[in-house]
Amino acid sequence: MFELKNKTAIITGGGSGIGQAIARVFAKQGAESIIFDLDEEAGQSTAATIISEGGKAIFKKCDVANQSEVQRIAKEITRNTGTLDILVNNAGVAHIGNAENTKEADFDRLININVKGMYNCLHEVIPYMKEKGGCILNMASVAASVGIPDRFAYSLTKGAVVAMTLSVAKDFIGYQIRCNCISPGRVHTPFVDGFIAKNYPGKEQEMFEKLSKTQPIGRMANPEEIAYLALYLCSEEAAFITGCDYPIDGGFITLNN
Repeated sequence: MFELKNKTAIITGGGSGIGQAIARVFAKQGAESIIFDLDEEAGQSTAATIISEGGKAIFKKCDVANQSEVQRIAKEITRNTGTLDILVNNAGVAHIGNAENTKEADFDRLININVKGMYNCLHEVIPYMKEKGGCILNMASVAASVGIPDRFAYSLTKGAVVAMTLSVAKDFIGYQIRCNCISPGRVHTPFVDGFIAKNYPGKEQEMFEKLSKTQPIGRMANPEEIAYLALYLCSEEAAFITGCDYPIDGGFITLNN
């Protein structure tokens, strides 16, 4: 079950964290994982790890906010593989701030990466999928569904992700293209460790435990747990699912009242 043999999958932001976990899980299930990332060292390392585990992987340095760059690489991939079966729109950045203190430059940065970057990948990949169908999975967040303090710009971009997911699912269902999104709660990634170290020096363990306990289940998710849901939604076992947002949040949305 959940086999992705002979599938070509683009995973944006695949060099670390959730994206890396998805790329590795997909490769273990038979897909060729094509990793998009701006961090060349991280992307190359992930690809090398997958290959050492017996999987197929290619790294492509790509700025998803640059449409011409995405277009060029998508053409290059299809020229070599002949197909694009799966797109995981995972690349994104976070920001702390409310509507009053968020600076314009930070607001524009989040829009360019989290929203325009996702649009760029959709715009360039969908034409290739229209021939024989495909699967698109967008990375949203619980921040799209509930109010989280000091996450103004981040939350609005993730709300846009959910809206884009529904729109794409509706517009391309006739081409056998499915589109869903995942809304994780807090996930223990290098980003979280870096955020804590930067903002709470000397109190890293205390803050890690505090942030973990904001999930009713009592801990953060592991990236692999997100990857397994991504695997299901991109597999043939989920062929009847489209236009859905899947919280994977340890009860954060429904039990945090």
